[in-house]
Amino acid sequence: MTVDYDVVIIGGSLAGYYAALAATQLRATVALVQPKVDYGFTHHHALTEIGKLAQKLKDAAGFGIHATYTDTSEKCHISMAWQEAMLYAQSVASNLQEQYSPAILAAQGVDVIVGSGQFQSSPQLAFAVNNRLLRAHTYLLASGSRPEIPEIEGLQATGYLTLSNIWQSLQGATLPKNWVIIGGIPQSIEIAQTLARFGCSVTLVVKHPYVLAYLDPEIATLLQAQLEVEGVRVLTEKPVTQVRVIENKKWIQAGDKAIETDEILVATGQQPNFESLNLAAVGVKWHRRSLVVNNKLQTTNHRIYACGDVIGGYDFANIANYEAKIALNNALFFPRLQVNYSSIPWGIFSVPMLAQVGLTEAQAKRLFSRDEILVLRQYFKTVASAQLRDETTGMCKLIVLYDGEILGASILGAEAGELINLIALAISQKIKVKHLANLSPAYPSFSEILERTAREWSKQKLNANIPLQEFLEGFFHFCRNWN
Repeated sequence: MTVDYDVVIIGGSLAGYYAALAATQLRATVALVQPKVDYGFTHHHALTEIGKLAQKLKDAAGFGIHATYTDTSEKCHISMAWQEAMLYAQSVASNLQEQYSPAILAAQGVDVIVGSGQFQSSPQLAFAVNNRLLRAHTYLLASGSRPEIPEIEGLQATGYLTLSNIWQSLQGATLPKNWVIIGGIPQSIEIAQTLARFGCSVTLVVKHPYVLAYLDPEIATLLQAQLEVEGVRVLTEKPVTQVRVIENKKWIQAGDKAIETDEILVATGQQPNFESLNLAAVGVKWHRRSLVVNNKLQTTNHRIYACGDVIGGYDFANIANYEAKIALNNALFFPRLQVNYSSIPWGIFSVPMLAQVGLTEAQAKRLFSRDEILVLRQYFKTVASAQLRDETTGMCKLIVLYDGEILGASILGAEAGELINLIALAISQKIKVKHLANLSPAYPSFSEILERTAREWSKQKLNANIPLQEFLEGFFHFCRNWN
């Protein structure tokens, strides 16, 4: 069989771009179909950073820094700040978009094909697009996802925004004052906090007991408290049953609460983009809106691999890139690599940031007996850097076995996104918690929280070992009385 490419990558997600560039570095011939990336996430992160700065300015008086404004119109000031923030976010998105433009990719050796297509199985497996048949040894599905819209009475008639169009719809527009955000996912939390920092009144409606269903309850409670301190009204265990327009105002029925709002953001989750690819014809199966893959990221057609949102699970860019790396290597070479998420961190860009890797306390206790598990905690208020920067909200929580093996970590606090990477490295290299306890981090630095938390391991072991305590007491008693 004659083939045109070593691999054809379908989809314009960032994971698809990552895989395409990685394939060319390996000297493989690669085609990338549908190179269209949604840069809304860039607007989101840029506006989050601006929101952080705005909050810092509000808190500056506590550091003895006082700003003087000549413009006495607060409303005008906020409007100007929003439009300038949107311009900045747009410039960042444009810069990133240029880096992944078809011209840049083509210069790196990627055959970029703009258009929609589908698989065909006869006379041989191929991908048809723009009146061309792309034949390859293997194919990689990285087509990303789109917002999943729940079936709520009156929602379609009332109108709403989604994660894919919120920032574009607000370009050049006045920022609505009142918001209701439906859904407990990372992006809904981040956007709720950002809008609150731009002076909006925000209600976050979640159907689960916590702001995120899969978070450690201790961490979730702290995060929710921080959101509420900043003015975000959080309603948990409140399923939205109805949306209506009454006298030109949008109303939402969430549990027993009726909420009036200017704008609605639906952020309940994502659904993969693969309906138009004719997957059934080539033997690719899916279940509950995600492709069925094995631990090597092969679909039920062994020549077609998948990564990112199309296989469900974790909805984070770094995890999608990790999957793309595994899938690409298996697609180009002998399929031997297997995914292992135990040491892959993820984070929520809230303030303070939340980051997690490995098992939570509840997950660990389901897999091991309670006697095997030690839970180590330390609060950011004990760290000098946190006191210096007035960023004392948060905690570090390590889940370890009695022998010191690290099973997981949850960190809510300043620099959590950087700190979690060290824990992830320790898990991947099987570095035990005692080695973290022996760190001597630069002082003052936020890394001190890891050392302090890790030291709790030896403290808890000693507290549980009565014979050792008695021996040490006797030993030091002997030393004190020795002449």
